[in-house]
Amino acid sequence: MSRTGKPALLVLEDGTSIPGVSIGAEGESFGEVVFNTSMTGYQEILTDPSYCGQIVTMTYTEIGNYGTNNQDVESDKPQVAGFIVRSESRLASNFRSQQQLSQYLQEHGVVAISGIDTRALVRHIRSQGAMKGAVSTIDLDPQSLLAKVISSQGLVGRDMVREVIPARARAWNEALHELDRQIGSELPNAADETNDCRPHVVCLDFGMKWNIARHLFERGNRVTILPGTSTADEVMAQKPDGIFLSNGPGDPEPLEYAIGTIRKLIGQRPMFGICLGHQLLSLAAGGKTFKLKFGHRGSNQPVLNLESGRVEITSQNHGFAVDEKSLPQELTVTHRNLNDDTIAGVRHSCELAFSVQYHPEASAGPHDSQYLFDQFQRLIVKHLPA
Repeated sequence: MSRTGKPALLVLEDGTSIPGVSIGAEGESFGEVVFNTSMTGYQEILTDPSYCGQIVTMTYTEIGNYGTNNQDVESDKPQVAGFIVRSESRLASNFRSQQQLSQYLQEHGVVAISGIDTRALVRHIRSQGAMKGAVSTIDLDPQSLLAKVISSQGLVGRDMVREVIPARARAWNEALHELDRQIGSELPNAADETNDCRPHVVCLDFGMKWNIARHLFERGNRVTILPGTSTADEVMAQKPDGIFLSNGPGDPEPLEYAIGTIRKLIGQRPMFGICLGHQLLSLAAGGKTFKLKFGHRGSNQPVLNLESGRVEITSQNHGFAVDEKSLPQELTVTHRNLNDDTIAGVRHSCELAFSVQYHPEASAGPHDSQYLFDQFQRLIVKHLPA
């Protein structure tokens, strides 16, 4: 059996202490304790850079049923600060499985705890709000660990993007996995890498999930990924036909370098932002953001498209949202979260920039919103130089 069987301890900032069993690496980790309501997609969640600095609680009772593999990853390593589950499956049953979840967590140094009543924990977070916490296998004294939690750094006002962005620019040449192509039956064929006349999409990477780049490449684009710290001049030096603003972790307001870059780029080329990219576009246009009590994290979040009247079931992962009271006249609300009526999408008056608060690339999650990539593609093609 891959479990360590060793005791572990979860402590929250408010003094809540819950013992459990370690299923990951030995050690202790600190972060904001949040929850995700997805029943599947745990490996994508573990490797999503947006979760940097967060200890993720899975609400579904048994996690690890289908094991782990080398395909279902959204970055080159797990990004979470820690992982909390009710129970890890004793059997990893799937034809794609290469490794049990606990083995994967141990191999990648992720401190994780099981045997927790995760639904009770989630109710507590919903009531009290997301808060700092720690998971430890080496300090099992609640008061000692609590003191460390209180002195640990929080997310608000902290630049988390610099902890996950790539060191240098790179070209992306990977298409969608075959399974995604089968599910999204209306997707075009993979791009022809030999075609130098393809539209060029430049991505500002603030912690981008790989499936976003796959979707952009799949639609016939040449894709270049730049670090999110790049300047407007560095972006335009790439001669882009479209500019993409990626997802990423943490509080958007400290990212003044990104906000300033985006402000200079608005209106120059078609622009599409997702999640943190949506928040940064709104800030660049003059809006403000605020921290949600416990965030939106899961693959079953309902969103209303105000233009089509259709409801989309979406994958989401964010702890901040755009403040509607601060919304500048340049931005029009296009989508709303039906759970709490927060802004889920905007369009800029320049008609070249739009963004959504959720994840149309899914991975994991529903495919209701993939049309947004097609919308971006049509905008790029429409504005290609003659």
